[in-house]
Amino acid sequence: MAAQVQISEEDQLRAGWYALLAQLLSREPNEQLLQMLRGLEGDDSELGQGIRALAAAARGTTVETAKQEYFDLFVGIGQGELLPFASYYLTGFLHEKPLARLRGDMAKLQIARADDVAEPEDHIAALCEMMAGLITGGFGEPAELAVQREFFDTHIGCWAPRFFEDLQAAQSAVLYMPVGTIGRLFLAIETQAFDMAA
Repeated sequence: MAAQVQISEEDQLRAGWYALLAQLLSREPNEQLLQMLRGLEGDDSELGQGIRALAAAARGTTVETAKQEYFDLFVGIGQGELLPFASYYLTGFLHEKPLARLRGDMAKLQIARADDVAEPEDHIAALCEMMAGLITGGFGEPAELAVQREFFDTHIGCWAPRFFEDLQAAQSAVLYMPVGTIGRLFLAIETQAFDMAA
C-alpha cells in the first residue's frame, strides 16, 4: 500500500479551493452540489464574503434554474456567454498554441486527459483540477512549489483572472456571479503567495 502523502494545511486549503472551482465549472450543478453550497459559511474577509454570497445564491436557486444558468453561461445554443478556455482568452480562438503548450506540459508532468471529458484540456475546470493534483500529489508526488508556480503562470495566471472577472459581470450569472468573485480573489491570493515565496 502506498504511503499517505503529507502536505501542509495551507496546501490542503489551496487544493480545496482549486477543487471547488473545478467542481463548480466542470458540469452543470446537481442537487448534491447545491446542498453542499447552501451549507458553506464564510468569514468577514473578502473571500469569506464571496463564500457567503455563493451560499445565499445557492439557497435562492433550484436545480433547474442552476442548470439553465450553466447552459446559458458555458454551453448555449451555438455557444455560451463565456468560453472558459485558455486558448480563447489568449488568442481569440479555440484549440490554439496555449492548448498545445498545455498538452506538452501535461505529458512532462504525467497528467493524463480524463477519458470521459469532451472539452479541450485548457478548460478552466480542468486546469483547476490539475493545480489541485499538483499540490496534493494526485499525479505522483506533490509538485515542488517552483513547478506549481510555472504551471500556474503559464496556464492559469495569464488569463483566468480575466475569465473570473467576466463571469462575475456576466449577464446570465446569478449563482455563478459569486463564483466569479471567489475565483478572482483566490487567484489574486495565489499570485501574491507565489511572488512572496520567490
